[in-house]
Amino acid sequence: MIALGFVSSALVLILASFSVPASSPASFVAAAPAPQGARDWRENPSVAALFARAGREGTFVVLDPEGGVIAGHNRRRAETRFTPASTFKIPHSLIGLSVGAVGSVDEVLPYRSDAPPFTPDWEKDMGLREAIVVSNVPIYQELARRIGLSRMRAAVQQLGYGNQQVGDSVDTFWLRGPLAISALEQVSFLRRLAEGTLPFPAEAQRAVREITVVERGPGFVVHAKTGWQNGPGAGVGWWVGWVEKGDRIYPFALNLDLKQRSDAVLRQSLGRQALELAGVLSPAPR
Repeated sequence: MIALGFVSSALVLILASFSVPASSPASFVAAAPAPQGARDWRENPSVAALFARAGREGTFVVLDPEGGVIAGHNRRRAETRFTPASTFKIPHSLIGLSVGAVGSVDEVLPYRSDAPPFTPDWEKDMGLREAIVVSNVPIYQELARRIGLSRMRAAVQQLGYGNQQVGDSVDTFWLRGPLAISALEQVSFLRRLAEGTLPFPAEAQRAVREITVVERGPGFVVHAKTGWQNGPGAGVGWWVGWVEKGDRIYPFALNLDLKQRSDAVLRQSLGRQALELAGVLSPAPR
């Protein structure tokens, strides 16, 4: 068990995506299919056609409130682990808040990086509230160093997150590996976070639920996070989260192969359309 000392405060984060380039193909597809299945898997031809029209290999899965698969595409890939990239910002934020590495998301962390920034918006000190909006990798790397390798390893293991491997580099393991997670493992983790049943402080879980909201509509709320292993170069893109409809929760995860910077929009656009095809969301206003 890790020592959890959450400091209550007004905690808000949002989402973005980025990862540093992978050093080898081994960090691209991080593992063979994980030893896990999905109850009542339902392959959805309409979702498969969505990926085919986009000309991309990928997978999608969304669960019903009881944990069965409402709609899936490419079960084998859904069981395959990939580097989580910026989707790790969800558990990363939870861990940092829970162990007291930051007192709140407004505590300013220093920007420390000699590398050219992915965007000029990165180049300043900021708190997590702002850092996650622009997906400021150096700020989250600073958070990781504050957490420390031993506490990070214990927390990732306690969460049962993916292959639970953080290696020896505390500030790159979710970007370059060895950490890896499958789409099915993502929805399992996200369900527990959405329900508040993770072995972490309830207030920390509540805060992360609050900060992941990306869309609200009549009778529903969408929580989500993007990620891009090796972005903006060729790599695996993610869109993961859950939909709340009253007291019902629908966790989902999408990943697909991306080739160039302009492909970034495919993650949310295909994911949103897949949720519509699954009957979880109504079509967004055009």
